Amino acid sequence: MLNKKYITLDKFINKALYSSKNGFYMKKNPFGINGDFITSPNISILFSEMLSIWAVSFWENLKSPKKINLIDLGAGNGQMIYDMINSLKNFSRFYESCNFFILEKSPYLKKIQKQKLKNFKIKWINDLKEINGEYNIFIANEFFDALPIKQFFKIKNKWTERFVMLDENNKRNFLNIYSNIKKLEKKLKFKISKNQTIIEHSPLAFEYLKKISKKINNKKGALLIIDYGYIEEEMKDTLMAIKKHSVTNVLDEIGKADITYHLNFRVLEKIIKNFKVKCQGITTQRNFLINLGIKERAEIISKNLTFSKKADIYYRLKRLIDKNQMGDLFKVMLITNKKINFKTGFLID
Repeated sequence: MLNKKYITLDKFINKALYSSKNGFYMKKNPFGINGDFITSPNISILFSEMLSIWAVSFWENLKSPKKINLIDLGAGNGQMIYDMINSLKNFSRFYESCNFFILEKSPYLKKIQKQKLKNFKIKWINDLKEINGEYNIFIANEFFDALPIKQFFKIKNKWTERFVMLDENNKRNFLNIYSNIKKLEKKLKFKISKNQTIIEHSPLAFEYLKKISKKINNKKGALLIIDYGYIEEEMKDTLMAIKKHSVTNVLDEIGKADITYHLNFRVLEKIIKNFKVKCQGITTQRNFLINLGIKERAEIISKNLTFSKKADIYYRLKRLIDKNQMGDLFKVMLITNKKINFKTGFLID
């Protein structure tokens, strides 16, 4: 990027996050208290246990096929799939039927994952084409928010696309250049600009949704998306950078900060309509986990523990489901084959 005068925002983000030399995800472990951010699986084992229960329930809804694939999209430090597999061992029929996969782009994180998961039978893949089999469960926990986005702004009744440029002092700035939004709408097959002044769109997310939907549609399976985002029709400017658990300038900490955004789940719902798959529901992480029995599970595992250990379990539980913490900020969306009807976890609170 630095040898060009300007570059589209998504290309800038891609370089900042995934450049083989200095990319944020390519050279460090950003997860946990000592990293840059913390994810639900690293807060409490209860999160992954609930996902395990959900996966078994979905498998049973499919009439318990003899073979099923479970694919972790972007496994981070490997904690979620580690806890899920340990939990799934309690469901022997499912466990024996399941092949586990991890889609991971970062060689650095892949090395961490392989060390953590060395005692498990898992296959790492670089492309979804490597997934075969009729039944597939894709789990995307904070996967889509890590994909580069484009931003479009309506200025004086005309649409512009955001670029990143270098000025004469080699300082990075945003630059808006007029854009034909109809090209994007032709690709999406719906009028994304209707009643909007801001558009956030990830071309890479679109491609992943298209590929996964094709596998779900041709075969049988599901994509479970868990991510921070919103369900209002009106799109917002949600682009931000995170370093050491604090918001920082998107343009300043290249390769040293995560660059992310909030998913608009209504837009995702409109996108997948063209892929001939079905949205079973969108709910909050709070509702999803409570519906699956996370409170009851917390009560069971905290029995006979010391007060301090019990307090720690409930402190972590609160972070996951409290409306003012991750409970409402994070949404859960389930996409399946149109023939499937499965609402577990998506009951209205």
